[in-house]
Order: sequence, then structure tokens, then C-alpha cells
Amino acid sequence: MCEEILDVIKRVHELFRKRGITLSVAESCTGGLISHYITILPGASNFFEAGVVSYSVEAKKKILGISPEIISKYGVVSEETVKEMAEKIRSLTGTDYALSATGNLGPDVLEGKGRGLIYIAVSKEGQTFSRELRLTGSRGENKEEASLLSLRFLIEVMELKSSNDKVNSNFLTFGF
Repeated sequence: MCEEILDVIKRVHELFRKRGITLSVAESCTGGLISHYITILPGASNFFEAGVVSYSVEAKKKILGISPEIISKYGVVSEETVKEMAEKIRSLTGTDYALSATGNLGPDVLEGKGRGLIYIAVSKEGQTFSRELRLTGSRGENKEEASLLSLRFLIEVMELKSSNDKVNSNFLTFGF
């Protein structure tokens, strides 16, 4: 594992341990890699409550309770869906924070949305933040990058000084 990923994972562990708060994750396109990264280091059980991989549309509806109306109107690859994923997993698990990811890793177009379009979200009490990513690597590279950027986004949201601070929600483009 590269040092960059390990540094991000260490920072997530440090933030959650210091604050004594909990985390849950709802993943789609990342296929459990975010949860895998979180649990690489010992001590994750002190703050990491649950990770759900809801890869299919039906799993999103049945397990997470994502609104069929949201999916039919916006699609599974959308800001609306990723925000609801984060909010639903946080509600289901009772955690302080939740992180979610959905998107199209490629190689084909999905719902008319191109390869590398990923949405990530972080939910905490009263607020849900989202970000659009435009990744340009291979399928595997996009999966790894989306997972790493999701954890970085979680750190960014957690480090906001107050609710008046703004999260830069502009889309990001990354390539390998």
C-alpha cells in the first residue's frame, strides 16, 4: 500500500479516536474498498460501525431504503442518490458520520453518464456534503482514487472549524 493512502487512513483513525465518534459507510462503485482501507489499521473497531456495499439498484432500495423516486428521476450515479445513501446509512447505524460513494468506474457509459463520473458524500447531524469527481484512469485506478478521495473528503468535512465554513463542492478531475 502506498504511503499516501496509509497517511490518509491514519488521519481518519486519529480524528475519530480523538473525538470519540463513530462512522458508517455506504459504497456502490468502490465495492467495499473504502471499508477495507478503514480496517487496514488496528483499532478501527473503536469507531467504525458498519460498511454496506449496495452495488445493485435493488440493494440500494431494499438495504439502504433509497427512494425509488430519487433513483428513477436522477439515476444511481447522481448527487441526490449519494447524499441519500450517506443519510440512510447514518440513520440505520446511528453513527455520528457517514460516508458514501456511487458512480461509473467504466469502461461503458451508465445511465448516459460517462466513465469516471463519481459522486461522494459525507453526512453528519443536520448536514450532508457532496462532491462530484471526474476520474480519468482505468476502472481499477478509478476505484482506488475514488476510495482515497472519499476518505480525504471525510477528513475535509471533519476539519471544518464551524458550520459556517464552506466545503468546496466543485467537481474535481484526477488522472493517472
